Amino acid sequence: MIEHWIYYLIIGLVGILCLLVGYFARQLLANQQIRNAQNEAKKLLESAQSKYEQMVLEAKEEAVKVRAAAEADSRERRFELQRLERRSSQREERLERKLEALERRERSLIAREKEIEAIKIQIEEFKDKQLQRLEAISGMSSEEAKQQLLQAVEDEIREDASRRVREWEGRIKDEIDSKARDILATAIQRCATDVVSETTVSVVPLPNDDMKGRLIGREGRNIRALEQATGVDLIIDDTPESVTISSFDPIRREVARVALTNLILDGRIHPARIEEVVDKAKTEVDSTIRTEGEQASRKAGVQGLHPELLKLLGRLKFRKSYGQNVLTHSLEVAHIAGMLAAEIGANVTLAKRAALLHDIGKAVDHEVEGPHAMIGANLVKQWDKSMEVVQAISEHHGEATTTSSLGYILATADAISGSRLGARRESLDQYIKRIEALESVASSFAGVEKAFAIQAGREVRIIVKPDQVDDLAAMRLARDIVKKIEETLEYPGQIKVTVMREVRAVDYAR
Repeated sequence: MIEHWIYYLIIGLVGILCLLVGYFARQLLANQQIRNAQNEAKKLLESAQSKYEQMVLEAKEEAVKVRAAAEADSRERRFELQRLERRSSQREERLERKLEALERRERSLIAREKEIEAIKIQIEEFKDKQLQRLEAISGMSSEEAKQQLLQAVEDEIREDASRRVREWEGRIKDEIDSKARDILATAIQRCATDVVSETTVSVVPLPNDDMKGRLIGREGRNIRALEQATGVDLIIDDTPESVTISSFDPIRREVARVALTNLILDGRIHPARIEEVVDKAKTEVDSTIRTEGEQASRKAGVQGLHPELLKLLGRLKFRKSYGQNVLTHSLEVAHIAGMLAAEIGANVTLAKRAALLHDIGKAVDHEVEGPHAMIGANLVKQWDKSMEVVQAISEHHGEATTTSSLGYILATADAISGSRLGARRESLDQYIKRIEALESVASSFAGVEKAFAIQAGREVRIIVKPDQVDDLAAMRLARDIVKKIEETLEYPGQIKVTVMREVRAVDYAR
């Protein structure tokens, strides 16, 4: 009985011990979980606090940026208002001065007119008195004296004219023979080329009128970017499905035409894309220039020209003289010179070579001072060893005394090509020189990066370097350029001077 009781006691003690062990184990596990939860909560609290501090810092930075942008915009508006006020006051002062000068001049003219009228009356009275005295002395009227004097002068002029005609007839018969007339007649008859007069504008067709708005861009940024990159004037008017490119420089106009055509085909039109397409268009036009030079050499039958001469020859494709395409004119002169040389037994190869290159100086005459014949002769002398060709080119316009038969042939062929009906329209040399002088004056100032004359010379746009010219300096530069243009150039009407300063900030997201 006692053994059973001990057995039950031991079992009870073991059970109590197990309960105690389980209780303490659960307490340890619960404490561990509480500590883990506390650690996790602490980490979450630290992360939330860090994110909160970061958000506060970003908000402060954004506020600083917004404030800086607002201040910059405010400053720019103040500068613009100040500039407009100054221009308005200056314009009013100029108008007042001009009005005063006009009033003074009007008063002076009125006084001069009165004096002139009084002098005219005195002269008429004196003339009548003298005429009456002369009629009384001569015994004939003024009409009779006039007829007698005219008859004497007419007899003298007729006698002198007859004598001069006889002298010139004898001189012409001595200097010109029938062979020369036959040669010229044959050459002119065989020269059957088309009219080559061209204009200084290019028209680019559009797929629809909606494309005009895309070319202009938001607030005109696309059209400004294209005009700045090419130096042309893009005219977008009411003409349906077309835009007009205007520039005195045909190479710039061709670059703009190619670039605009590619932009229309591509459809992506924005300032960055415009600059990329214009660079590609310049490369394409350079390739076209080389190709045109090589083709002209082949058409004229002139072989072995230096690559630099071919490149200069290709530039003549985009040059006009009196409305006549210079490259087409050079080919025409080469064919005529070959015919003349064949007729008189001269060297046909040299004649064609000299004729093809005779106007090559016009490719660079805006860069070098002097007549284009001498410029072309110096250029050809660098890359062509034939001194006969060089001499003929220098002689074809009379800047040098013509002494060689090749020079006479070239001058004759040039005259035939330029004087035939439909060859030339009007003189553009003075216009081009004025435009180039305008760009040269604008480019002569420090800080100017590019200068483009547009609107037929009525406006010049100057792009300055933003790191050298600030906003105030840009306004001073515009006034200085206007002053120099007024002092050094002669021009009709007025010229608008626009100075543009553009700042670009570029960064990359990685």
